[in-house]
Amino acid sequence: MGIHGLMSYVGEHKQFFTDLQLRNTKIIIDGNNLFHRLYFESNLDLQHGGDYDSFTDIVHKFFETLSVCKIYPYVVLDGGCDLSDKKFVTLKERARDKIQVAYSISRGGGGSVLPLLTREVFKQVLTKLEVPFVQCFSEADRDIMSLANHWNCPVLTLDSDFCIFDLKAGYCPLNYFQWRNLCTCERTLDCYIPARCFSLERLCSHFSHMNKALLPLFAVMNGNDYINLPALETFFSKVRLPIGGSGWRGRKHVRIQGLLNWLSHFADPTEAIDNVLKYLKKHEREEIRELLCSSMEEYEQSDVNLENFFQNGTYESQVTRKLEFPQWMLEALAKGHLSPFISDALLLRRTILHVQVENMQRPSAHTVTLPIRQVIYGLLLNASQNLEVTSPSKQSNKLPIVREFDRIQKTLKKSFVPTTMLPLDFCEDHRPLATLTKVPRSDRLKLLLKTLGVKASILQPIPSPLWLPVAVTCYWTHYSEPKVKLHHLQALLLGMVFGELHRTTSSPDPVVFHVKDKMVYDQFLKWKEKNFQKLLDLDTAHTFCQWQCCLQMGLHLNQLLSTPLPEPDLTRLYCGTLVHRLCKELKSAYAAENLLISSPKMNQLYCDLLHAVKSTVPPDFFQETTKTTKSCKNKQTTSQAETTRQHATLEAQPLCDVNNRFASLMVED
Repeated sequence: MGIHGLMSYVGEHKQFFTDLQLRNTKIIIDGNNLFHRLYFESNLDLQHGGDYDSFTDIVHKFFETLSVCKIYPYVVLDGGCDLSDKKFVTLKERARDKIQVAYSISRGGGGSVLPLLTREVFKQVLTKLEVPFVQCFSEADRDIMSLANHWNCPVLTLDSDFCIFDLKAGYCPLNYFQWRNLCTCERTLDCYIPARCFSLERLCSHFSHMNKALLPLFAVMNGNDYINLPALETFFSKVRLPIGGSGWRGRKHVRIQGLLNWLSHFADPTEAIDNVLKYLKKHEREEIRELLCSSMEEYEQSDVNLENFFQNGTYESQVTRKLEFPQWMLEALAKGHLSPFISDALLLRRTILHVQVENMQRPSAHTVTLPIRQVIYGLLLNASQNLEVTSPSKQSNKLPIVREFDRIQKTLKKSFVPTTMLPLDFCEDHRPLATLTKVPRSDRLKLLLKTLGVKASILQPIPSPLWLPVAVTCYWTHYSEPKVKLHHLQALLLGMVFGELHRTTSSPDPVVFHVKDKMVYDQFLKWKEKNFQKLLDLDTAHTFCQWQCCLQMGLHLNQLLSTPLPEPDLTRLYCGTLVHRLCKELKSAYAAENLLISSPKMNQLYCDLLHAVKSTVPPDFFQETTKTTKSCKNKQTTSQAETTRQHATLEAQPLCDVNNRFASLMVED
């Protein structure tokens, strides 16, 4: 959630904190806060789509440091939006802000926008390190509080709502958690992490020993991510808030300090609310009372028993019991095997597509994946069921609709997207979502590959962990706009080889490790570390943003179909700075094959990847058009080549007409 201005306010009052030497304890970690902070505070790339390999190394180091101090982490991740959708206005505002920040970054300015696949990479690292984690059904704050109090252990996050929650063992803000500064106890030689713990008791003591039960009312009145009542501005315009003391800064802090002082005069929330309502119009009072009381409930403990999940793998709550989600889906969501994108589409029939650092003058990078998303929506909403064979126009009127929020240039827009009607050979038995996991793998694989426009035969020469990335790359090569050029494809595939080089060079197994691979790997690292010029090549960035969108939706579809293709290792699959550097060098000077010449094994892998993708396009697909002559013969040749490319495109066409992707959209603000 988040209370406006509170974190900076308490940060100016050291007396609200106690110093800790954190060791030998469980700790509940707010996963979303952690992966944002680890990425942004580590000076990692933001312009080129993310350096997921460097991020992976940082996450490894973080959890290794906890292990040295015998700190046992339990990571809790936010899920999608709940049925009330009460945070939707805030989510839209954040999406609008991120569009502006992404534009600034694309022009060399400042700001922070998280690379698209960071969350998925983070989950994969947790799995590899065997760090227990859960993905809650909606926002995780109350679940975190309940588990922390049950285990009597601290919470690690950077969320001002945890200054309101009554936590037995306190709240350790991430900005005071000095995990990079490992210390040793003089007597025992135990390692510990210096930290600070926020004390609710100290805050209340500072404000005339106010009742802790008044703090949720303070949070609601001051404004959080869920509630912002215009009627309360009437209260603030009429009441005289006692500022008291010094040490406040700015109008926001004046309000925070004044409101806390004012509330401290009342014995409990009921008395305080009665006094708030005196300043409001009579006809508004009962409605505002109900809103204040219901909003304060957000600071009560939840009914979710996360201890049961971490011990037995069972996630249950009153909310999930009311929904008619299949049991396999609830379990997959809790274990992080499905994305919150899936639950939002199913529960709310609404999704928000996250912006990247792309070319804002072009259509959103997510546009290319519309047909994949429509298949996902079709599976979730059973688009094929109860539909008789009718004309396409009548079918489109009956198909379920999903609202999508995405950018058009630098503005957030809503589109109404009809689902794709699934092919009859997949849904001839009208299979509901509940039995999707029981569909034979061959059928699930067939649907996945058909959506991506790929034949299984082209994947056979390739290592199985790269099957899905290569299938996605084939789709991207066909439908990316602007058209993918050869140096784009080569740079991307060399980036995948770089990930494989890391695996072989870091392996202790002498059968896997090769000195020649290490030489090539070190050369690639030098390419990665080369400095970039200030200005970003926007079309190149846009092209690779589209690839990440394709991979993201390919992952979601593969997961929804219970992974008919193996889940790829995302931690070393794409390194933005390296891929962009290689793209530039390949365009101007180097031949891709020469970069791997000293490692025959890696050169063969690269050639297999390149052949697989090129085998899905016409032979002249990557030929650059020239302006050497205007003869009729050359015009005819160009026309024939274009016709060939169009025919090939049609033959590999996925389930929806990508070339007319806007036809299915109705756009409004």
